Amino acid sequence: MSGHSHAKTIKHQKGLADAKRSAAFSKSAKELEIAAKGGGDPLFNSKLRMAIEKAKEVNMPADNIERAIKRGTGELEGGKLEEVSFEAYGPGNVAIIIEGITDNRNRTLGEVKQILNQHNGKLVGEGAIRWMFERKGVVIIDLKLQTINLKHDDLELIVIEAGAEDIRWHDDILDVYTKPEELEKVRKSLEEKKIKIESSSLDWVEKESVSADEAIKEACEKLFEALDENDSVQEIYSNLKD
Repeated sequence: MSGHSHAKTIKHQKGLADAKRSAAFSKSAKELEIAAKGGGDPLFNSKLRMAIEKAKEVNMPADNIERAIKRGTGELEGGKLEEVSFEAYGPGNVAIIIEGITDNRNRTLGEVKQILNQHNGKLVGEGAIRWMFERKGVVIIDLKLQTINLKHDDLELIVIEAGAEDIRWHDDILDVYTKPEELEKVRKSLEEKKIKIESSSLDWVEKESVSADEAIKEACEKLFEALDENDSVQEIYSNLKD
């Protein structure tokens, strides 16, 4: 699923078995802790609000969410977490951006390098890949989950009126793209129109997608899954066409 994180797609496709759930909780806790450094009230901290939404998507208990936020605000003792970002080429020269949160940058760098090497990928210097992507707000809507009766055309009209910059359909799933600064406004506008939103986030969206044969696609999927299994990796973006 191009246009947003492969990590989200992996979770959506596989569901959350116990081991996956534990890993998802760990990643959500880190994201909440980092986000809460900007303030513990989601009404005034949109990054925290999105992190809380993502934690709820994986059914993270409210107590866990609260503790992670308190670690971020300093009310509870926490580790020294930092955000990291890596750029790489995968199989077939597919461009990849890997974002993570870690308490040890060098360890995570070594682990990511090893995963890439094992899956015919390679790390590249900062800026070598990022120019191929742009930062966008992404709202995901599942047409089948709407409480009001809508057709594809109806939903398209609603999201365009709400301020969408671009849209992409994946069967009955609609990806809505916005300018980063307008994500919150578009999301609120859609909610006011009784549209049920699956998720909203700031993502790296490829400027142009690249096509690949099935062998390359399969190799990339294996790489994405291996990266996603690393505890420090939060999101994986690529320019691989669906």
